Amino acid sequence: MVVKSATKKRLIELGVSDEYAHKLATDRNMADIKSMPADEIAKILGIAKDSESFTKIMQIIADQGNRRSRIKKSKKITISSKALDEFDRPEATIRFNPLNHELVPHQELLGDANITADEQYTIERDELSPWGLEEMDEDGNPRLAKELLPKVLISDPVVQAIKEAAEIIDNAALAANPDHRPLAAGWIADRVLKVVRHSKSAGSAVAYRLIVEGS
Repeated sequence: MVVKSATKKRLIELGVSDEYAHKLATDRNMADIKSMPADEIAKILGIAKDSESFTKIMQIIADQGNRRSRIKKSKKITISSKALDEFDRPEATIRFNPLNHELVPHQELLGDANITADEQYTIERDELSPWGLEEMDEDGNPRLAKELLPKVLISDPVVQAIKEAAEIIDNAALAANPDHRPLAAGWIADRVLKVVRHSKSAGSAVAYRLIVEGS
């Protein structure tokens, strides 16, 4: 997790406490914060939506949105490279999400990101049961022959988009609860991706792909 110092400084200057500014600025710039729903902000801060602190912070964020609107209406054009920061140039951190493209089918992990190996096995076994992939290993323990599934690289743009979205949620949980077990490095490898393709003529078709680190 990386705390964006410029964002944190901006929030503190606007009246947000150091603690809440630190949580909001973790892996986010001002543009990200302004686009977040209220429920997500409350979860990240670990406070109730009806609290005075939450109401104050939401008002500060809303005022920044109004400030941007007033700036756009101004006819005066001023260019100063020293004045540009991540608040004034949110496009510098905006990335294309392939999952939002109309030609990309719906894709999701089987099971939540932060689950145990046993929970992952049970979910994948039940979902893949029609294909009969469950077998016994050399020691007589049950296993899934997931290597028989079509593969997708961990570097695939869709896999990376799913990975980053899951890690943002997990980092927020960690910020709210220090005892939260964070995701391990390379956690998404060997997970199964569910792909759902919709067609007006053929209905929905479901496929599964195994996420691998290399071909």
